[in-house]
Amino acid sequence: MTLTEKAAYIKGLAEGLNLNTESAEGKLINALIDMVTELAAAQNDTDEDLEYLNDYIEEIDEDLGALEEEVYECECDCDDECDCEDCDCDCDDCNCDCDCCDDGFEITCPACGETIVFDGEIDPEDLSCPACHEKLVCECDEDED
Repeated sequence: MTLTEKAAYIKGLAEGLNLNTESAEGKLINALIDMVTELAAAQNDTDEDLEYLNDYIEEIDEDLGALEEEVYECECDCDDECDCEDCDCDCDDCNCDCDCCDDGFEITCPACGETIVFDGEIDPEDLSCPACHEKLVCECDEDED
């Protein structure tokens, strides 16, 4: 039973009692019943507004999700190559095979020809080949990360 239905039920009970509306008690009870009826109607309006706003927020959330996918989409479309679920190409904490998603870089050792992949957090000044232990010189462009 809704609040509006309960208020109407209480009003019906009061009318069935044949209260004297001229007495102080009768006036008080009628005023309380009117107030309960108005509160129930106001609550009903608030519930309708809340339902509308919840639906509207869900639509906004869906639109924002689509926009995020469009804006933050990985350029290589590596979603098929990623080993983890719910990655969204944020490969900091996953085992993604995609080369464009990590912060590392790849260098070929000039001494032995070994291809080496370094973590992006390593200082380029301290690079050495793990195969031949030759110190590597990183010639990075200023525009690259």
